[in-house]
Formats: sequence, structure tokens, C-alpha cells
Amino acid sequence: MNDIELITQALLEFRDERDWAQFHNPKDLALALNIEAGELLEAYLWKSSEQADIDKVKEELADVFAFAFLLAEKYDLDVKRIVLEKIEKNALKYPVAKAKGVAKKYTDL
Repeated sequence: MNDIELITQALLEFRDERDWAQFHNPKDLALALNIEAGELLEAYLWKSSEQADIDKVKEELADVFAFAFLLAEKYDLDVKRIVLEKIEKNALKYPVAKAKGVAKKYTDL
């Protein structure tokens, strides 16, 4: 069992012990993911990156990962594979020769 599978299994066990699967439909998992991402942003609100509370960042980032893994599990998606596939797609959109050191959307390169 790889690390992502181990984490997902622990999340499922935690969820199932509390009978929360009934609330974990794809729509609500996506909403929860977005809400937790907003809470992650809150750690940086009105601060520089260096001023952010790293414990708050860790906690909110863990929540983001948790809901992302649960959403992936709901659709039986292989997290490693979909991330690597996305990197390949982005490599085509953002070739090094055009994108290196440039913070522009691929349509503007």
C-alpha cells in the first residue's frame, strides 16, 4: 500500500466510524475542499508569507489534502496518476523555452 492509499484508508476509517459517508457525496466534498482552501488563505490574510502561522497552514493544508483524497476516492481516481498526467499536460502548455521565469498564462506566452 502506498502513502496515498494509506492516508485515504485512514480517512475512510475515520469517516466510517462516525457514519459520515452519508454526507460525503462528490458535490459536498468539492464544496468542503473549497471551504478549507479558503481557510488556508485566511492564514495569510493581511500578512506576509513569513508572518503566517505555520501550524495554521499545516492544519488547513491537511484539511485540503483530506477532502481532495476523499473526492478522488469517490471517483476511484489514482491520485498519483492524475497529478502526473496534469504535469504532462502543463508541460505542453508551458514549454520551458517560453515559460521559464515568466508568470503568464499559457495563452499569453
